[in-house]
Formats: sequence, C-alpha cells, structure tokens
Amino acid sequence: MIIDYTAAAAAYRTLGPRMAEALDYLASHDIGALADGRYEINGDDIFMTVTRSPLRSEDAAPLEAHDRYIDIQLLIEGSERYGWQSRALCTAPRGSFDTGRDIVFFDDRPGLYFTLVPGMLAIFLPGDAHAPLIGRGEVRKCIVKVRA
Repeated sequence: MIIDYTAAAAAYRTLGPRMAEALDYLASHDIGALADGRYEINGDDIFMTVTRSPLRSEDAAPLEAHDRYIDIQLLIEGSERYGWQSRALCTAPRGSFDTGRDIVFFDDRPGLYFTLVPGMLAIFLPGDAHAPLIGRGEVRKCIVKVRA
C-alpha cells in the first residue's frame, strides 16, 4: 500500500509502464471536472471510475482484495477513512473469489486505519486487503484500475 499526495504521485511511475500511463493520465486531466462514470484509458488494462458514494461504519466496510488489478484511489471531495490489512494475514474469506469482478471480501478486521482528504491518493496492490468508504456523509472519488 502507498499513501501519498497526488502532487508526489509521479514517483510511483517506476511501478511499471501501465502504472506510469495511469499516473500520467491523472496528472494531465482535471479529474474533478469529469462527470461521474467509467473512463477507458487503455482498454481493460487501465480504466477508471469517477463516482459519488455514501460512507459507512467500520463494521459495515469489509476488507476486499483484487488479483488482476492494482487500485489507485484518488479523493476528489470529502474525507474517506480506509482500513488496511496484509492480504497474507486474512484468513476468513466471505465467500469465494469473484473472478468476473476481480474481488474477494474478508470477514477479517483491518490492522490499521488511515484517512484520505482531497489531494491525496492510495495505491493498493494485490497483496493489500482494504476496506474503503468508511466515515459519515459521502465522498466523490476516482478509482483507477491498473492491470497488475
């Protein structure tokens, strides 16, 4: 997991050519001005969703993980708390892995929590289980999916 300010995101271009392309896209577009919806950056290899979502309590936010995609989560409006746990330490999957949606949920509890505000981003690798959308109210955010 990486937590940083969007202004420093170019440092993570070294994570691979698809990550570099995704970060270059974010740097060259006014994400906050985009309408909610899905945007293809490079077909199924890199795409993003801009969305407004209600927040929920810690207990209502399960850990999730992905196999095929890295998540870049960029906050546009509001304040969002996340839970995190190493996927290797998760022992209680909530059902089986959904290959079509590239997601598995866990009943395990996060080992730590952190908060993003506008101007910050989090990068979750396949080894990161994360519980997004914790808090009160709603947030507007951008989620970029980068094929790992």
